[in-house]
Amino acid sequence: MSIEIDLSGRVALITGGARGLGRVHARTLARAGADVAILDVLAADESADEIRGLGRKAVTAVCDVAERAQVDAAVTEIVGELGSVDILVANAGLLDHLARFEAQEPELWERDLRVNLTGAFNCAQAVWPQMLGRGWGRIVATSSVVGTLGGFGQASYAATKAGLLGLMRTLALEGARHGITANAVVPGVIGTDMFGFVAPDKRGRMIARTAVRRLGEPQEVANVVCFLCSDLASYVTGVAVEVDGGISLFTF
Repeated sequence: MSIEIDLSGRVALITGGARGLGRVHARTLARAGADVAILDVLAADESADEIRGLGRKAVTAVCDVAERAQVDAAVTEIVGELGSVDILVANAGLLDHLARFEAQEPELWERDLRVNLTGAFNCAQAVWPQMLGRGWGRIVATSSVVGTLGGFGQASYAATKAGLLGLMRTLALEGARHGITANAVVPGVIGTDMFGFVAPDKRGRMIARTAVRRLGEPQEVANVVCFLCSDLASYVTGVAVEVDGGISLFTF
């Protein structure tokens, strides 16, 4: 017996969907039948073209998820064009600096919190009333193993990614009786542009720590996201699914 994920008739909102993991998430959900809206600070025309090439509708909006007014305006536009938002994949995030804790700049700390964590809160709260009203919704946040294990020189990033886990568990509790699930994926070392930010001398050590001894593929994360967004995962809520090749395993 084969199992097929069918998101036909659903509308998925992907943040940070212009490139990287978000772009693969958008393409994967569209391939499963969903119409897709993308919020990003960058133009997402190429991602939208991929979605339309799969026969699905696509809407894009240049939007800073840290700015609530921009998020509310974008969601209103999306609902006007696509009719609803059934699925939220809160994927937008920043990782563009490393600093020991004593050198962490407060301005960058605040910025990372606003984008990585408050951005997910803004988007979830903007679509929450619709999900409550329809009695169905799926929210998936992109966390990180840095949020569960910590990361040297990554105080702000680690704090935001850990915060997403608490946010998803709370939304899971509050949404459970209304047909809404909320979960997180916890990627490890994945072959995206963000991994290119890691210093070359550290990349090999990170890959060597994974039990499978290789980089993860973005599609491997997107496959899990797609499942969590489907009816097949209706009894899965409040969990953090590690897609990390075993990097979080402690072995001798």
